Amino acid sequence: MKISACIITLNEESNLPRCLQSLRDLVDEVVIVDSGSTDRTPFIATEFDARFIRHDWEGYVAQKNFALSKASYNWVLSIDADEELSSELRHEIKKIHDGPEPSSTSPSGYEVSRVVFYEGHWIRFGDWYPDRLVRLFDKRKASFAGGQVHERLEIQGPIEPLAGELHHYTYKDLADQKARIEHYSTLWAQTAHQEGKRANFLSPYTHALWRLFRSLFLKGSIQGGSLGWQIARLNAYEVYLKYKKLAALK
Repeated sequence: MKISACIITLNEESNLPRCLQSLRDLVDEVVIVDSGSTDRTPFIATEFDARFIRHDWEGYVAQKNFALSKASYNWVLSIDADEELSSELRHEIKKIHDGPEPSSTSPSGYEVSRVVFYEGHWIRFGDWYPDRLVRLFDKRKASFAGGQVHERLEIQGPIEPLAGELHHYTYKDLADQKARIEHYSTLWAQTAHQEGKRANFLSPYTHALWRLFRSLFLKGSIQGGSLGWQIARLNAYEVYLKYKKLAALK
């Protein structure tokens, strides 16, 4: 089964080699859609024989759908530049790749579990795990949808799970995490407002407290000690910012 890997990039020189290395000898092409990198991203793409396409940024949903449209094959592995396939997940995908052509009874997509590498640890507790995502799919039956942030894949047909994990190197450090919280909370608030959602002065506090309780006790972040507390606290802070920014929009 022929597979295209699709990646969107912007200044990903620190992450891209790790991602592309995990795809070696596994997919039949790599399509990189770049929105204007000024670092070594284009050269790294060339070194790994990827097809590099410049395309002005249109938002996560439009950018990822554009990448799908440039894939030569119907089956696509959608992966972010700050992710890599674990050896077990590579083995699972290779079995599919080397197997027979999909039939009418085949799944439309395959779901993987994503694990975050954070502060030197793999986080297998709390809100972040297991983060189940469909990443290998038939593009004829799927497309990305959503707002300015947190795009989702909408797919028609059955989905099957794969063993192994997708490694996610999401934050460089605490400063990077806080900067992303600031950025993504703004995008979320704008999208929510456009969709007709509203918030009052109490909303930031009630939603943040619920998120903190859910993270610590229902999702198990409390098992992670001080690191679990840090993750839960920052997740709650992000929720607080989302609703504070939404309440400020009129």
